[in-house]
Amino acid sequence: MMAEQTFTIKQTAEQTGISEDTIRYYEKIALLPRADRKDNGHRIYRQEDINTIWLLSCLKKTGMPLEEMRPFLAIPADADPGEYPELVEHIRSHREKIVSQIASLQQVVDFIDMKLEGERYYHYRDCSDESQDGVSEDMTGEPNPKPVSPLEMSYFSVSAKTGKSPASLR
Repeated sequence: MMAEQTFTIKQTAEQTGISEDTIRYYEKIALLPRADRKDNGHRIYRQEDINTIWLLSCLKKTGMPLEEMRPFLAIPADADPGEYPELVEHIRSHREKIVSQIASLQQVVDFIDMKLEGERYYHYRDCSDESQDGVSEDMTGEPNPKPVSPLEMSYFSVSAKTGKSPASLR
C-alpha cells in the first residue's frame, strides 16, 4: 500500500501562496486542525489540509471575515449545498455585496480611463448615488440590492436554488 503524501509547512506555503506564519495562525485560532508532527517536531500537512487552506484563501479574497468562514469548513467538499440552505443564503448575500463592489469599482476605472483619454470632468457619471459599500440607494435612502440574474443563479445547484432538500426534488 502506498503511503499518503505529506508536506512540510514550507512546501504547503509554497503550494497555497499563504505564508508559514499565516498557516500557523490559522492553526492557532482553529481554522485549521492542529498539524501532525514528525518525530523532530516539524509540522506535516496532507492534501486535505492544503485544500482547506485554498478554501480559506479564496474566502479571504472575497473579504469574508475569518470567523464567518468557520461554518464553511465543517461541510464536506462533496456535500449538496441544498442541505445547507442557511450557508447558501449567506454566500449568496456575500456574493451580492461583491458584485456591487465590482460595479462601484468599475465606475472608478471608467472615470480613470476617461481622464487618461483627456475628457473633461463634467463628462463623468456622478457617483454620489452609490453608498460606501457600492449598493445603490433609492430616494428614501434605503438600499436597493441588484436582482440576481439567471447566470448568477447557475452557480448554485438546483436544490439550493429551490430551497428544497435533494430528496424532495426527486
